[in-house]
Amino acid sequence: MKRFAFDLESVLLLRKYREQEAEIALGKEVGDLNRIEKNIADVAEEKKRSAAERFSLGYSVSEMRVFDLYTQRLDWVKEKLLEDAARAELKVEAARKVYLEAEREREVLDKVKEGELQEHRKQGFTEEAEVLDDVSNEAFIRNLTEQNLA
Repeated sequence: MKRFAFDLESVLLLRKYREQEAEIALGKEVGDLNRIEKNIADVAEEKKRSAAERFSLGYSVSEMRVFDLYTQRLDWVKEKLLEDAARAELKVEAARKVYLEAEREREVLDKVKEGELQEHRKQGFTEEAEVLDDVSNEAFIRNLTEQNLA
């Protein structure tokens, strides 16, 4: 039986490469989104800490005003980060679509390859069965001939 060779192997390798690249890009976008979400959590924690500090005893009105301004600044930073997170989520979704499309394209070729491989094996088994039948028939004829001659 001859060795199996998939005619579209180079195309399959290219699609696997594109899928890997899309997966890397998706990972980068998810990482960026996670970083932004961590920054949002850090800002919320800082705002909580600042609010607790503001109401501690011993601060003057002007010092309390500084805390208020700082809290406003943290609110502004949080809003900016929320906008960044929304943009990052859109990028994640776009990267996910690209990845899923690349994965589908690769899977199609994988299925074609698997189908061709099964057909190749089926042909191999058929050829092997034919060879075994021929050998068996030749042995049977040889055996009959030897019995008739004896």
